Amino acid sequence: AARPLSIQLHPDDELAKIRHNSFGKTEMWYVMQAEPGSELISGFKKEVTKEEYVDYLENKNITELLNIEKVWEGDLFFIPTGRVHAIGAGVLLAEIQQSSDVTYRIYDWDRVDAQGNPRELHTELAIEALDFKVYDNYKTKYTKTLNKVSKLINNKYFKTNLLALDRTVETDHSSKDSFVTYMCVNGSGSIRTQTGLSVNFRKGDTLLIPAALKKILIETPKYTELLEVYID
Repeated sequence: AARPLSIQLHPDDELAKIRHNSFGKTEMWYVMQAEPGSELISGFKKEVTKEEYVDYLENKNITELLNIEKVWEGDLFFIPTGRVHAIGAGVLLAEIQQSSDVTYRIYDWDRVDAQGNPRELHTELAIEALDFKVYDNYKTKYTKTLNKVSKLINNKYFKTNLLALDRTVETDHSSKDSFVTYMCVNGSGSIRTQTGLSVNFRKGDTLLIPAALKKILIETPKYTELLEVYID
C-alpha cells in the first residue's frame, strides 16, 4: 500500500448468505515488508455502542476508536468476519482469505476521484456486521522453527503454515485431500516434483501444487520463507 487503504470489514457466512447469496470473508495478514513507522488497523481499542460508533463516523473521527498497530516484517494478524481493519501506507503483506468479494467500506479518508466523487460507503450494512468487542491482543503470536513446519493460522476455511528454510527439504502431502499453495515471502528457490519438473520462485511469487502431487522438493540457495496454504 502506497497510502492508507479504506477502513472496512466483512460479514460472516450467515449474513452474507442472506444479503448477497455469498460466503463471508475470514482472512489473515502476514507482513512481508514494512517501512519504518508503518501501521495497520485491526479491531476496536475501546468499547462503544452502535449509536456512539455512528456519531464518531459522522464526525470523521472514527480512528479514535480503532486499534492502530505499528508493524514489522513477520507480524501476523488474524482478521475474522466482523473485525474492522485497514492496511496502512508502507506495508506489503500477504493476504490469505476465504473466497468472497463481499466488503463493507466504512471510511475512505475523505478521498475523492478526479470528478470530485467519494467512493461508496456501506454504513448501514456494516453496523449489523461489526464486531464491537475489544480484545486484549490483535496480533497473533507464533514460533518460527528453521527447516520445520511452523503453524500460523488454522481454521475451517484455510490452514496456513510458515516454512523458514536454509536447505533443501522434502514435503509430503499424502495426508491432505487438497491442493497446496506456496507463497514466497522472503528469499528465492525452486520446487521440484517427482516427475522432474522444476519451477523457480522468488519473493512475491505464488505456486499452486495440485492435489495429485503428493511429494515435492523445495530447494533454496539462501535463507527463504514460504507460506504454505491448503484447505481441509
